[in-house]
Amino acid sequence: QVQLEESGGGLVQAGGSLRLSCVASGRTRWTMAWFRQAPGKEREFVACLRWAGGTTVVANSVKGRFTSSRDDAKNTLYLQMNSLKPEDTAVYYCAATAKGLGGVSGDYEYWGQGTQVTVSS
Repeated sequence: QVQLEESGGGLVQAGGSLRLSCVASGRTRWTMAWFRQAPGKEREFVACLRWAGGTTVVANSVKGRFTSSRDDAKNTLYLQMNSLKPEDTAVYYCAATAKGLGGVSGDYEYWGQGTQVTVSS
């Protein structure tokens, strides 16, 4: 069984930064990802990371502003978000899958509860 717990969300002004964390328990040395969902919108892929090797893929919408990384010793996935914009406002979810790198939410078997990120203009 895999459990994921996100933290680090909050309210920040446009142009600011936040770092989200996702602590994973259980067998999680797979592919992990960040998705986000804004009110009234579909869940959107943000970034994914293959735990073995650390290869990452970042969505074009956040490329150059967001980066994903992991701390192997802490079993923790991070999302560093810089130059935040009001359109980044959403609930951010951590997810895990035994499959390879990808941005399709349906491919991810395990999900955290989400953490709210609000960016004010």
